Amino acid sequence: MNTFRRLGDFDAVLAATALALMLLIPLAEIGLRPLLGSGIDNAPVLVQHLGLLLAMFGALVAERGGHLTSLGGGLAAAGDARWRLAALLFWRASAGLICGMLGQASWTFVASEMAAPQPLAYGIEGWWFQLAMPAGFLLIGSKLAFRMAPAGLWRLLPALLLPLLGWLLAGHFDGETLPLWPFALWLLALLLCGAPIFAVLGGLALALFWSEGQPLASVPLSHYQITVNPSLPALPLFTLAGLIFARTGAAARLGDVFTALFGHGATGTAIAGALLCSCFTALTGGSGVTILALGGLLLPLLTRAGFPEQKGIGLVTSASALGVLLAPSVPLIMFAIIARVPINTMFLAGVLPALVMVAFLLLVGGFLKKGAAAVDLPKPANSVPLATATKKALWEILAPVVAIGSLVSGIATPTESAALTAAYAILTQSLAHRELDWRSLGRTLVDCTQVIGGIMLILGMALGLTNYLIDAGIPDAAIDWAQSILPNRWAFLIALNVFLLIAGALMEIYAAIVVLVPLLLPVAQAYGIDPVHFGVIFLANIEMGFLCPPAGMNLYFASAMFDKPIREVATAVLPAVAAMFLGALTISALPWLATWLPGVLGL
Repeated sequence: MNTFRRLGDFDAVLAATALALMLLIPLAEIGLRPLLGSGIDNAPVLVQHLGLLLAMFGALVAERGGHLTSLGGGLAAAGDARWRLAALLFWRASAGLICGMLGQASWTFVASEMAAPQPLAYGIEGWWFQLAMPAGFLLIGSKLAFRMAPAGLWRLLPALLLPLLGWLLAGHFDGETLPLWPFALWLLALLLCGAPIFAVLGGLALALFWSEGQPLASVPLSHYQITVNPSLPALPLFTLAGLIFARTGAAARLGDVFTALFGHGATGTAIAGALLCSCFTALTGGSGVTILALGGLLLPLLTRAGFPEQKGIGLVTSASALGVLLAPSVPLIMFAIIARVPINTMFLAGVLPALVMVAFLLLVGGFLKKGAAAVDLPKPANSVPLATATKKALWEILAPVVAIGSLVSGIATPTESAALTAAYAILTQSLAHRELDWRSLGRTLVDCTQVIGGIMLILGMALGLTNYLIDAGIPDAAIDWAQSILPNRWAFLIALNVFLLIAGALMEIYAAIVVLVPLLLPVAQAYGIDPVHFGVIFLANIEMGFLCPPAGMNLYFASAMFDKPIREVATAVLPAVAAMFLGALTISALPWLATWLPGVLGL
């Protein structure tokens, strides 16, 4: 047990160090270029490969914190104690086995790279970083299997044997052709039992390549390709900036600005709450973070303004999902990477549609209708004047200007823009507000690694699955099938919105982006839909998945935050989901909402 605890400390230090270097190297590049005419040799590639270390060892930190994403708890959270225990043991053993298979496939890939090494810079070989994949998968599998037994030797045996067995199976049957259906049944059972989604996606990718007799190294190759994508380092750096703002008093300061701007009555408080939740989600990168950071602040304001508690919970929970369309949200960046659309274009494309979604939420969702108790009240004695609130929150208000302005202006690359934003957050919260010390910064770095580690593990496994589907010609088949049953663009758009709403309820958002975008984007383009417009439609619908069970994580966060049953929270957000869906249909029907602003700025 002590060995695993020390290992846990080691992976946290390594992942946090990788993240810190990912921040410092782009900043050094920005400073050295004008001074010396050149910066660090091959700096972008070094940062990208540091992202691979962050992904693998951050995933280890995520496992220790229980943050490897799964679709709820399945049978592991239902039924009597015996069923829960059996489901838990089944998925942990299976996940350990799959991680061993992924470790062996990763080693095969790394061994091929070692045979023809590619130097990155300063004599550093690429395979030095790639070794993190087999090591990381084996350690994750061991840690998952380690938790199968309560204590003693019975914990060490599965931790050692299950990943080793997976390694041996993958090595023995690599290149063989195996039937798909036994794997499909096994993985379905895993999904129902609450296994981490990365294990299910990775297992399915392995099974599909096995069914065709193709090399299993294609799966870790896909994981490597996405983690060293030139734009991907922007994800952890923007997330770091958002977590820093979430851990300080930024939320309260921004809350004072919005309430002073829109008033303290029912109407003003509803508008302020919706806009604040949306902007804070864009800034922090997670709607769950927004609920936890702002829920305790906004719900009392809403109830004081006259909203019933359930309606206030519905507004905070649903509005927190709307920031997905606003820069610099992580899903927005992720779509741009997968769809190969410029990130600065997507940043601008989401602005007007986000405002449309907020308007539909407030108007159609009924949050601007005053109930019997919802009357405009006089300004409270402790209210902050707008000028004072703006002065106090000036650094937070300028953060999006730093993020978007540096990117849209062309001054910085996406990674450099994210590094500037993270550095801005650190400096303003530590020096201007004195709310961030070294200890807090260290904790935030570690927390960021576990959030991003879990996400990047999902992305890598999902891309392996997607690459198989593309090689199998599924997008072309989807185009032919869609055009045979959907006669025109409007029928396709309606079907697309309904499908994405369902997909968002069933799939984790990052897996949905990686798996569905490469399949659906060619179909949309066949109907003459611009990729930028498609991206806005996609994200507008997928963000509603945060509010729909079983994958609706906002429901679980709100249930914990407000101490209410999930069923009660789900009932509270039903009018919001209906309103947001009508907003998504409106965005689908009016493509200029997505394309006008980028067009004005020549993007």
